[in-house]
Amino acid sequence: MRKLIAFIGISLDGYYKGPNGEFDFATVDQEFFEFSNRQDAYIDTLMFGRETYEHMAAYWPDATEPDPEIIAFMNGVRKIAVSSTLKQVEWANTTLVGRDDVAETVAELKGQQGKEIAMFGSVQLTASLLELGLVDELRVMIFPIVLGAGISMFSTLNDRLRLELLRTTTFHSGNVLLTYRPA
Repeated sequence: MRKLIAFIGISLDGYYKGPNGEFDFATVDQEFFEFSNRQDAYIDTLMFGRETYEHMAAYWPDATEPDPEIIAFMNGVRKIAVSSTLKQVEWANTTLVGRDDVAETVAELKGQQGKEIAMFGSVQLTASLLELGLVDELRVMIFPIVLGAGISMFSTLNDRLRLELLRTTTFHSGNVLLTYRPA
């Protein structure tokens, strides 16, 4: 059975976006690119909520930076956009799934042969799938910055969720990756 992993980058004070909705605080360097490429090698399907999908689809098709392997992965991998408002998707290899159909779609995907299914960002989708018990692993990259205000990573989570720490990875940049599974 395939795993669904969620990967979210946050500030040290727990914000995935700044006070104006910006995500301009990630510490990204060569070590981060190497980590990303290793992680991507185990993924064959990406899943995004509407907002994250729109940002990704606007950036990656014409990207020339930061890393050729990451660009090729992002544009070539199978993608699923989850939305109740989008009418169509245009980014290569993307399928549109309605919000009401996401649990069934995830269960079906997890039952298929293949590599991991990953969500990058998409905190609202991640929260709802965590509540449904469909997320197998939560990877939280903490960037070494304090924003002081912003939008909390789990502001849409309705219930408490206990997690079991699987591993911690420290980067030279000060980034720290915490990998959990729902307890």
